[in-house]
Amino acid sequence: MTTLAPVHEPEAAHARNKRVAVRAACFALFMLVFAFASVPLYRAFCQATGFGGTPQRADIAPGAVAGQIGVRFDANINVSLPWKFVPEQTTVRIHPGARTTIAYHATNLTARKTTGRAIFNVSPEKAGKYFSKIECFCFTEQTLKGGQDVSMPVVFFVDPKIRTDPSTRDIDEITLQYTFYPVENPTSAG
Repeated sequence: MTTLAPVHEPEAAHARNKRVAVRAACFALFMLVFAFASVPLYRAFCQATGFGGTPQRADIAPGAVAGQIGVRFDANINVSLPWKFVPEQTTVRIHPGARTTIAYHATNLTARKTTGRAIFNVSPEKAGKYFSKIECFCFTEQTLKGGQDVSMPVVFFVDPKIRTDPSTRDIDEITLQYTFYPVENPTSAG
């Protein structure tokens, strides 16, 4: 007895191929959307959790508590940005929870207007979720006219919970680090 292979009707094969094509197109569209959304999602994740040493944003400081912690300030410039950028003081000792204001100083070393944007980080990384900024030049692009000198304040606090978290209570010093990069097509006029 001979068994014949089932014969697929052309309509069934066409419908199956159409389903596969639609699924592949949906997957490709999903990957495209995910690629564009990944940077904002990652940024939101880091800002919400302090992942990778990303400081938090806050509106007010909770108020000072007993004890002190050191904060060190570091400044860097990408070689493509013709600025001098330094902290006005390199370290402070503060009470956790206290609203603190420090400043960085930037100078445009050229005769033309230039724009930069700072990226920031806190180390050790595990302290990032306890370091909160209320006001910072890093929230926006900075445009300096030729030869202009500016003072750029940072208002921040270190959350007192840093002393009750077993993974961070031994931290005695936190470093806040900025690196300025040039902005080719500035969104702000200045």
